[in-house]
Amino acid sequence: MGNEVELKLALDEAHQARFLHHPLLKRATARHSETLDNIYYDTGDLSLRRHGIALRLRRQGKLWLQTVKLAGSAAAGLSSRPEWETRYSGRFEFSAIEHTELRAWLERPRLLARIVPICETRFRRNTWQLPASRGTVLLTLDRGWVIADGRREPISELELELAGAPVQALFDLAGELAERIALRPAVLSKAERGYRLHSGVAPAPVKANAIGLDTELTPFAAFCRIALACLEHLQQNHHGALHSEDVEYIHQMRVATRRLRAALRLFGPVLPSQLREALRQPMAGLTRQLGAARDLDVLLGEIVAPVQAALPGEPRLAALAGQITDQRYGVRGATLAALAAPAYGRMLLAALQALHPLEPPTVTEESLAAFAARRLGHLARRVRRLAVAARSDNPATLHALRIGIKRLRYAIEFLAAPATRGKPQRLHGRLAQAQDCLGRLNDLANAGVLLSRCAGHDPELREAVALVGGWHGTRHAALLAEVAAMLPRLTRLRLPSRP
Repeated sequence: MGNEVELKLALDEAHQARFLHHPLLKRATARHSETLDNIYYDTGDLSLRRHGIALRLRRQGKLWLQTVKLAGSAAAGLSSRPEWETRYSGRFEFSAIEHTELRAWLERPRLLARIVPICETRFRRNTWQLPASRGTVLLTLDRGWVIADGRREPISELELELAGAPVQALFDLAGELAERIALRPAVLSKAERGYRLHSGVAPAPVKANAIGLDTELTPFAAFCRIALACLEHLQQNHHGALHSEDVEYIHQMRVATRRLRAALRLFGPVLPSQLREALRQPMAGLTRQLGAARDLDVLLGEIVAPVQAALPGEPRLAALAGQITDQRYGVRGATLAALAAPAYGRMLLAALQALHPLEPPTVTEESLAAFAARRLGHLARRVRRLAVAARSDNPATLHALRIGIKRLRYAIEFLAAPATRGKPQRLHGRLAQAQDCLGRLNDLANAGVLLSRCAGHDPELREAVALVGGWHGTRHAALLAEVAAMLPRLTRLRLPSRP
């Protein structure tokens, strides 16, 4: 059995020539090229995929190789997974797999009879063997196509694979490449892209997945797992943000950065200062950029558009919407330029490197369960205090309460499993409802500032702002009443009991 450790990087097709002229390639001790045809197999109901198994045939010249891979671990472009490769002689053969349960499962006649081709990949691979401080790293450029059911997508990616070198060597070489070329960690393998083509499911914005934490993890290891999941969430929406008009992609990217910043605050006491700074400052800038785009999306789509629909033909509203649209295009263009720039990829690579330290710190001996219970208890007490201090006629107190609820809600998503015996879904749902209500109030408050900025000193635009404010007056009053009703419940908030 082999264990493949690689870092996969997306390379824009327009930057392939720039990569081929990178001075790093001159250090290669060997180079070769080959054309690879791959066929991925599964059952009609994708049973192998559900079990985290990939079955592939690869043609190299006249030789066919069979490869079985397990899911292993993968996060934000860096993957490590066991694989078994054997020659293919006309039928699938699994005797080389030492994992007895896996081998027995694959060798079942009823399963073998149902295995069919699912997708193909055809690409030209150029490989450079690069020396590292210890061992070597294989750098490959793959260019070609993913094909399934008559549909296809281009392949343009780099892979850095360990060949006796430490993981640090992957990040060192990737960082050197990213100084000159826009590279980003790729979260989807070629096989995963093929499966998506096969399924015919249209691309859609991706929300954050639940993060499973083992109670045996140290608090530091738990943070690393959460942070990597946040980076993966960010990257899952990156392509859609650049190539789709759906504003939800940028919103989900913003959510990913906010979740990561919440995790940094939550785990701050057990994190080395160097790691905190490596993640906090770059993410703060990205969050602001994404937030500026999101604020104008909300302003146009949720604040002004309903008023236009209720008052069709009102020229002042049309002029105001046009002014917002112009600003929105400018901010959105700047945001997309930042997401496509080399600096964005360098930031992600630096974050990945920081989350894979050679020697994990031993800042605390506290168990994850004890740490989680302590931190959740602190945040819950803070929400109760903020709820006691909150007043419906004081926006600053409501804003502080919203932030406190958001931090507790994220902490529950991250840490509820190791910290509590009871199921936290009910509490999480109440917090989500409260955060949504306070968030809509905050959107209306921000809208006033943004609308005034858009209107400037133009009298007709200022009249349009007054129309928007008046139309939303009833909604604002209803939200304040909802807040007043929920404040007493928040002052009595309690966490589920500890295990």
